[in-house]
Amino acid sequence: VQLQASGGGLVQAGGSLRLSCLASGRSFGTDTMGWFRQTPGKEREFVAGISWNGGGRYYLDSVKGRFIITRDNGRNTLYLQMNSLKPEDTAVYYCVGHGPLAGATPADYNYWGQGTQVTVSS
Repeated sequence: VQLQASGGGLVQAGGSLRLSCLASGRSFGTDTMGWFRQTPGKEREFVAGISWNGGGRYYLDSVKGRFIITRDNGRNTLYLQMNSLKPEDTAVYYCVGHGPLAGATPADYNYWGQGTQVTVSS
């Protein structure tokens, strides 16, 4: 089972990035999926989650109105559209599968991608 995240990079404050996560080896079509992020010295925090059919979504308060999580089950792919990026969004972003929609901790999720670096310059 592999979750392959991509789309990170360097962007100026106010800019946008779109992260993608391709799942292989297992279908996540019936699982909640999401994104965590981590900065040095801090614990990983759950940024966004989406239910198996997209009907339920969760966002960390600090990203509400700026980030949008979507999924394409036919392509086994998860997305995170990040708009109006701020320097404090700088982190390594990890896609995850098979866990709760809200209030998730890292221990709640069974499957993790390798992480993709997002750097927002001021």
